Amino acid sequence: MPSLQSPQLLLRVNKPARYLGIEINAVHKEPDQFQVHLALAFPDLYEVAMSHLGLKILYSVANAVEGVYAERVFAPAPDMEEVLQKENKMLFSLESGTSLQDFDMVGFTLQYELAYTSILTMLALGGIPLRSADRGVKVPFVLGGGPLAFNPEPLAPFFDFFVVGDGEEVLPEILKLYKEWKAESSAKGRDDFLKKVAGVTGVYVPSFYEPFYREDKFAGINPLAEEASLPVEKRTVLNLEEAPYPCSFIVPFMEVVHDRATLELFRGCSQGCRFCQAGIIYRPVRERTVSKLSQQAKDIINQTGLEEISLSSLSSSDYPYIEELLEKLEAELDENIRLSLPSLRADPFGVKLMERIQKNKASGITFAPEAGSQRLRDVINKNITEEEILEASRDAFRTGRGHIKLYFMIGLPTETYDDLREMVKLVQKISSFTPPKSGGRGNKSRVSVSVSNFVPKPHTPFQWEQQLNIPEVKRRQLFLRERFQKMKGVDFTWHNAENSFIEAVFARGDRKLAAVLEKAFTKGCRMDAWSDMFSFSAWMQAFQAVGIKGESYALHSPSYDDPLPWDHISTGVCKDFLIREHQRAVEGITTGDCRWGNCAGCGLEACSKQNGKGEQI
Repeated sequence: MPSLQSPQLLLRVNKPARYLGIEINAVHKEPDQFQVHLALAFPDLYEVAMSHLGLKILYSVANAVEGVYAERVFAPAPDMEEVLQKENKMLFSLESGTSLQDFDMVGFTLQYELAYTSILTMLALGGIPLRSADRGVKVPFVLGGGPLAFNPEPLAPFFDFFVVGDGEEVLPEILKLYKEWKAESSAKGRDDFLKKVAGVTGVYVPSFYEPFYREDKFAGINPLAEEASLPVEKRTVLNLEEAPYPCSFIVPFMEVVHDRATLELFRGCSQGCRFCQAGIIYRPVRERTVSKLSQQAKDIINQTGLEEISLSSLSSSDYPYIEELLEKLEAELDENIRLSLPSLRADPFGVKLMERIQKNKASGITFAPEAGSQRLRDVINKNITEEEILEASRDAFRTGRGHIKLYFMIGLPTETYDDLREMVKLVQKISSFTPPKSGGRGNKSRVSVSVSNFVPKPHTPFQWEQQLNIPEVKRRQLFLRERFQKMKGVDFTWHNAENSFIEAVFARGDRKLAAVLEKAFTKGCRMDAWSDMFSFSAWMQAFQAVGIKGESYALHSPSYDDPLPWDHISTGVCKDFLIREHQRAVEGITTGDCRWGNCAGCGLEACSKQNGKGEQI
């Protein structure tokens, strides 16, 4: 089935495979087969979107609902955007070429703050009014879900509602509600459906709430409707073993970021890194059994023909049955099927696992020590010692790894230049393990150091911390760059300080930032995560035009008593626990992994280890 109403468009863009929509396992339905038409939108390029597991799960789940047709729509590359505007054509879905404005619902994945302007771009190109207040009865409902729905306020005026938490259960409920509403009450207004959907656990309708301020400072959120509950509780799939999971992954015709099948071992993480938002919002840990994973792996290979399976989770080596799973997969899968572990702890066990699955010994391995000194690793609760990091690195080179990549973060709370010096020393020690030259040939073993900038995230113990200002971030980057450039066999890369600043602003933002976002969009901002597209000057002009200072968000350290713009969204983890963890961080006291030790008292009622009061059962 052809995907485009105007196939000639493909002749005018650089990578037409982004827009075909006829890949293996893509879903195609006839109009008389569905009553609800859903566009699953991802605000980035095809090659990024097609690597996202959550999108694949929702695509499968939605299309399994009777009477529903879910299609994909992604942010167009600049060349396609230009063609659409010149030809006065609407942004279209991949599978059927339907204009975005002709769908019943458009659901965006909210994965990264620097994709926010791309959301507005897609709405505008799709013929949908940017603000929900300007949409009529026949305009699609715009919803959003994903990790950034845990602070949706900067996007609130542009969305009709948000899904907070796991989408596998809640999305079918929403679709069935909409189908019923559409069939029985086409004459009623949009608010009628929004009132119905607001009653679904995990759904937040921002128009039913109003933020208020004291002396221009955020002071809280008031409900405006009877259906507006406080707080909005996240939705959690408790039984991951029985949760729907796609095996008919769509197989792209072009190279994508992660061109492989994905097997989700478990969801959640209990290690408790204090900067990590995912470790809070995805709690509790929920596992799949070895037998279930083995069957899923075989089904995926049979239905896709892919030759690599990624064993995925926030920390795959923490799966308690990982060795049993590897043994079973090695016995049951074809020998040409490769396995990969994208997230490993920087310890000898992680190297042991990698050595087992990697057939190409010259391939690399990635560790994330995050901080260079033991003191700072204790502050962030990265429960790993320098001895473990060094042993893992030594083992990696000894077993034939040709490349070690190290991820660090700068600007972490309490960081000093002494901590940066310790980072340099740690890299020096790891670099010394590279094999010596042999046979007159140069040593090709490398150590790559990648340094990102700390961004304080909502719902973490570090939500009360501030980000370093841009000049200081650059000073610390230069400090490291001057030292790493002197080391042979060491490559150094760093993240853009301005990008991280915008990320921090919108991560901690309130509803006032919607005006800044809209102004930045009108100034041409989009695809801000791509370095060649990002314009910091345009963003600064947008802030100035609206009369808001980004520093008041990124460089602000709220007190424990200050209301936060995301307080009305509940992760299930109590604020008292986050405060205790923040205080322990300041004191340099670590907290153990509660899966293997005592309950840490996070207050999560869904956790099998506690009763909601932090008391161990």
